[in-house]
Amino acid sequence: MSDPTTLDLGPQALVVARLAEGVTDAQLGGATPCPQYAVRHLLGHLAGLSVAFRDAARKDFGPTTDTRPDAALPDVGPGWRAELPKALEELADAWRDPAATSGTTRAGSVDLPGAVALAVAADELVVHGWDLARATGQEYVPDPAALGAAHAFLLQVAQGGGEGPFGPPVPVPDDAPLLDRAVGLSGRDPHWTP
Repeated sequence: MSDPTTLDLGPQALVVARLAEGVTDAQLGGATPCPQYAVRHLLGHLAGLSVAFRDAARKDFGPTTDTRPDAALPDVGPGWRAELPKALEELADAWRDPAATSGTTRAGSVDLPGAVALAVAADELVVHGWDLARATGQEYVPDPAALGAAHAFLLQVAQGGGEGPFGPPVPVPDDAPLLDRAVGLSGRDPHWTP
């Protein structure tokens, strides 16, 4: 695997933006693999995490980096179709600065090394991209570099005895596609359907 501190989130951010563009208004109330989120909440979460991890990369600490992701149910506003792609683009741009992975930063009210925050951001974009694609019936081909970084992060968490960021790991065969293995490690069932 390549150096995780040089991962470009741009290709995966673009994948997520295209998935969001494919969401119809009729799908906003639909179920997602996140039991507490409808599609509109998942989109709101993606917008919020994009801003939080953008600010984490910039080390611009404040409400966006200090608020826990479960502090409130996220939602989208009327301008989300323009705001989400912009936030995703800004997220990717912020992590292209080599200073983003140096030292310590903060996201979700947790202090962590910059390189780890980049891996978490990749994990969030990959797994929630899968969530959005599954919930809205869209094809999903994540960026291979982001998928590799997300899987490596999730595997490290699982090997450390920790629960995945989205729940306990779901067993997946060792020979399953990498995306299915990452989704399983995250606490998702790769076979989930609405």
